[in-house]
Amino acid sequence: PRKEGESLMVALMPEVAPVDNAYLDAFDVVKEIVSGVRTIRLQKNIPNKDTLALQVLGDHNDVFNPVIAKMCNLSEITKTDDKAAGAVSFLVRTTEYAVPLGNMINVEEELAKLAEELKYQQGFLASVQKKLSNESFVSKAPAKVIEMERKKQADAESKIKSIEESIAALKK
Repeated sequence: PRKEGESLMVALMPEVAPVDNAYLDAFDVVKEIVSGVRTIRLQKNIPNKDTLALQVLGDHNDVFNPVIAKMCNLSEITKTDDKAAGAVSFLVRTTEYAVPLGNMINVEEELAKLAEELKYQQGFLASVQKKLSNESFVSKAPAKVIEMERKKQADAESKIKSIEESIAALKK
């Protein structure tokens, strides 16, 4: 048995190092990039085992490229001035990232899916606009409900714009 004052281990508590906010901010960008690539994989039904390429249009910190490549199964990350035809892009802060899909997706099938989604969103927008144009509804509904309907309208309009841009990009 140990005597009083004896210890199996004696060590000072580690001192807290100052937090590097720039490093944390850079890693937040990495998380957004990984999320963007994974979202494209999900939307386009591209399996995770298939390697993709990532194009960077703008400022990009190369320090985390190995992490991004590993987490997204990327064959390469290249800086370029213009994205490849048929590439799907996303924005992280002020930098645009593009994933060239080439022949990985069936363009006709994707256009049909987008057309169906566009039709749904336009119908949804019409129903929200009908509610908001109804004087009886607007005068009797609480302000929170009206604000929520206006938010739905704005969301639907932005989704419609995004879908129309995707359709235009696929038709190129």
